[in-house]
Amino acid sequence: MPKWKLTTEFSFDSAHFIRDYKGPCGRMHGHTYRVQIEATSHKLHSSEFCPHEVMVADFKTLRWAKQDVSKGGLDHCVLNEVLPVGYETTAEMIAQYIYEETKRRVPDQVQLKVRVSETPNSWVEYEDD
Repeated sequence: MPKWKLTTEFSFDSAHFIRDYKGPCGRMHGHTYRVQIEATSHKLHSSEFCPHEVMVADFKTLRWAKQDVSKGGLDHCVLNEVLPVGYETTAEMIAQYIYEETKRRVPDQVQLKVRVSETPNSWVEYEDD
């Protein structure tokens, strides 16, 4: 059975603080977040931008989070004010949020893996089996 896997990487700049954290991360600060999204599928699909079944998922759709907050993305926002109740602003929870929002935007058959980095040497990865 054929299988396609694509990966896209992008970044966005946002501020946040971790509620009740005893240390510098408990104060407002910012990061340039790096995000990698891996999408896998056994068939190709169309997208809202292309009617032909020629892609796993549209890169434009996968990179929604890099848009300015005023356009529905996460760029140049305070994450504590944008993420829904129940999400803390740790890298783990940001990865889960990006995964869940991206999953709503792609065909059901597409499997996702999301990696988020706040610093050049630390990553978190989220996927839902």
